[in-house]
Amino acid sequence: MKYLMVSDIHGSLTRLEQVLDFYEKAQCNMLCILGDILNYGPRNGLPEGLNPKGIAECLNNFSDPIIAVRGNCDSEVDQMLLNFPIMADYALLVDNGKKLFLTHGHVYNENNLPKGKHDVFFYGHTHLWKLEKEPTALFCNTGSITFPKGGNAPTFATYENETISIHQLDGTPLKSIRL
Repeated sequence: MKYLMVSDIHGSLTRLEQVLDFYEKAQCNMLCILGDILNYGPRNGLPEGLNPKGIAECLNNFSDPIIAVRGNCDSEVDQMLLNFPIMADYALLVDNGKKLFLTHGHVYNENNLPKGKHDVFFYGHTHLWKLEKEPTALFCNTGSITFPKGGNAPTFATYENETISIHQLDGTPLKSIRL
């Protein structure tokens, strides 16, 4: 399976369409959304291509291969617009015996890890991408495709055959690590 992990879309249909273009060209099998889908958040400016209704329509037409978790900007009203569940604080995927923990990062994060063992901890929330192997797990913050911080480019991640890669919005790989 090839997974595309994306976080912090924050209502930008323009940016989501670029990610979905990569998804199709790279022949990914599942889209994992790590929260903050429709709402741009009170601390952010208006994103390029702000169109929450368009995002809902786009993702609803594409909903079968989606696994999503709740971000701090996601609400019950957002859930009413989407045809796939988004209100869980985390999801756990198992791929060839490797446990992938998916969360937004505002509840579970590197300072508040969930109970149990996992091989990869995927999160977003900070809008700062990170890909580091630590003694307890591999940590991957996908960054944000809409509001990247720290001077970073917009980013997302992929996972396939025990390899995690961070990509710029245009698909250019920035860093890869194998489990």
